[in-house]
Amino acid sequence: MYKFARSRPSAAALRAAKQNTPARSSTLQQKRFLSIHEYLSANLLKTYGIGVPKGEVARTAAEAEKIAKNIGGDDMVIKAQVLAGGRGKGTFDNGLKGGVRVIYSPTEAKMFADQMIGHKLVTKQTGAAGRLCNTVYICERKFARREFYLAILMDRQSQAPVIIASSQGGMDIETVAKESPEAIITTNVDIHKGVTDEIARNIATDLGFSEQCIEDAKSIIQKLYKVFMEKDATQIEINPLSETSDHQVLAMDAKLTFDDNAEFRQKEVFSWRDRTQEDADEVKAAESGLNFIKLDGDIGCLVNGAGLAMATMDIIKLNGGSPANFLDVGGGATPQAIKQAFDLITSDPKVTAIFVNIFGGIVRCDAIAQGLISVVQSMNLRTPIVARLQGTNMELAAKLINESGLKIFSIEDLQSAAEKSVQFSKVVKMARDIDVGVEFNLGL
Repeated sequence: MYKFARSRPSAAALRAAKQNTPARSSTLQQKRFLSIHEYLSANLLKTYGIGVPKGEVARTAAEAEKIAKNIGGDDMVIKAQVLAGGRGKGTFDNGLKGGVRVIYSPTEAKMFADQMIGHKLVTKQTGAAGRLCNTVYICERKFARREFYLAILMDRQSQAPVIIASSQGGMDIETVAKESPEAIITTNVDIHKGVTDEIARNIATDLGFSEQCIEDAKSIIQKLYKVFMEKDATQIEINPLSETSDHQVLAMDAKLTFDDNAEFRQKEVFSWRDRTQEDADEVKAAESGLNFIKLDGDIGCLVNGAGLAMATMDIIKLNGGSPANFLDVGGGATPQAIKQAFDLITSDPKVTAIFVNIFGGIVRCDAIAQGLISVVQSMNLRTPIVARLQGTNMELAAKLINESGLKIFSIEDLQSAAEKSVQFSKVVKMARDIDVGVEFNLGL
């Protein structure tokens, strides 16, 4: 029912679209990677000898005007630096339409930068809240004779890198895969051999680069793979990879993501992280060692172990409820972790019930129960809580909870616990709607 998915298309998703088979819906957005802004991606590609349009980043409108003057010419592009797809079709909270605009003078650069910087851009990937634009990227406008799509990513199915390419660049790749599957070229890479001259040349030829650009395109494909391997990337997406009117091969737009597990050896790359583009609660959770992802439901979940957390959300859905979050407190489930978890869950005004599903293996259930009781008392929580504690000293834990006098309900059976969580959630929502005391509706 739930699975983790990248915010950009995976190889599996592209295969499903290409074969016209329905892909399993992706509800959770897993933060297993670092995304960096386009201007940083362009700067990194330049260090590997990969061609990109001339450009610089601006943090103020005055700086944008100065950069536009330095670039010269009367044909440029200004791009809002927001970590989300669909920027060009997005809308700012001040009404400005389009996070990517063609500009023809330094004056226009200043004008649009002033309307973008400090405002939130809403796109199909940001949700209604949008994301704050702190900088803009101003670059020369290059005219493309042909536009292609090229991505390198790790493919879970083959457990190796794969290159996804298409002759239809500048478009949403999943739409291309669904509507024109023959336009998608998939090349598996032997990680021990890498991208050979033959592989890269074949991709460049199959895409449709003109004869005089084949070798340049081959070289860029190999350099992109080098970036992918040396920087521990999880995905490099170039859309479009263009052949310009003067026969240059340029990466017009670049989206790069990197494996969080490689942070210890990619210090420079991870220093580019922009936390303003991330959900504040999820950042706070990560700093506390919690795995937390906000969802759209109203039943808060506090679970130890990712697998158990997924199963908990599934059974809530099967019983007609909707989880408000994915929250894995890890193996310890200490009182401090429980307190931090409750802070995160209760900060969401939509939450009407909380389901605590803990397996007491590393720590005893009675210790978890004591921590849970202490947290509920200190926070003066009025939200009903269903606690399913399984493992060492689970009987003592149930006794402690039942004698606490708090709105914590100890239920041993998983199905029954899920049913009760959904029931409480519905009752609390009804009470809120008609402004009746929750204690009355719960029969307390």
